[in-house]
Amino acid sequence: MTDLAALIAEITAHATQAVERGKVADYIPSLGGVDPRHFGIAIVTADGVVHKGGDADHAFSIQSVSKVFALTLALGKIGETLWRRVGVEPSGSAFNSVVQLEAERGIPRNPFINAGAIVVSDVVLGGAEPREAIGDILRFMRFLSGDESVFIDGDVANSEAQTGFRNAALANYMRAFNNMEHEVGDALRVYFHQCAIAMSCTQLALAGRFLMHDGRHPDTGRPVVSAQRARRIMALMLTCGHYDGSGEFAFRVGIPGKSGVGGGILAIVPGKASIAVWSPGLNKRGNSHLGSEALERLAAATNWSVFTP
Repeated sequence: MTDLAALIAEITAHATQAVERGKVADYIPSLGGVDPRHFGIAIVTADGVVHKGGDADHAFSIQSVSKVFALTLALGKIGETLWRRVGVEPSGSAFNSVVQLEAERGIPRNPFINAGAIVVSDVVLGGAEPREAIGDILRFMRFLSGDESVFIDGDVANSEAQTGFRNAALANYMRAFNNMEHEVGDALRVYFHQCAIAMSCTQLALAGRFLMHDGRHPDTGRPVVSAQRARRIMALMLTCGHYDGSGEFAFRVGIPGKSGVGGGILAIVPGKASIAVWSPGLNKRGNSHLGSEALERLAAATNWSVFTP
């Protein structure tokens, strides 16, 4: 059996000493000032034990990692009819690309690219006021993590809104194809605040436990989603969770994962572990450079790849 404490210490030491750390997402002003020297990792195993290293308890902006949880809520609201408005295929394009929307008449390729996530936010809005939908998402994250200190960083949300011209273009383009049911500004407000949720690696790994446990919340034993839906969410994480770097992540790591430009990655090993890593420096495809490396090392040492018999 792998000594997780020793392995985490080794991975953390390697990340701490690394020279190449990637580049922070400075196109969002509030993220541009984050120190690239940060690195954190937390693993919650199936028996509920938490293993962590580095800056595992330092809160960061989870950004697109939030799309996993927003998708879960949206599926709870409208079920499989969501897939009439959003596809389930890898995009092969950048996370904020406009190109495919024109060719595919306003239907985003998947719920993890920005266009797809904006449609998901439109569903979560569900006729309510944006503040109510934002509150629902925050309460859901606190429930899953078992931690009431999870919060939305207002500065990050404002930065997103002030610089989110491409996201506004995506939303308006989809509105032109009748794939937005609410006012574009309302859906975007939900989306920007969802991305501005701040959590630590420990909190994020705890929030992901329901996927590890076939859709059930381990503290209550009750289903958050069905087992089939949990498997489908993880399938999307594996094939679409790292944008146009998803194939490489599956090739090198082999674990369902969802990244965010804040430098976080949530990875789920079904039945075994929920893992969160954070290092704010990104590679050229917008995924955490050291976080991806750490997960590759972890998968190799534990044989946790979903492709390992």
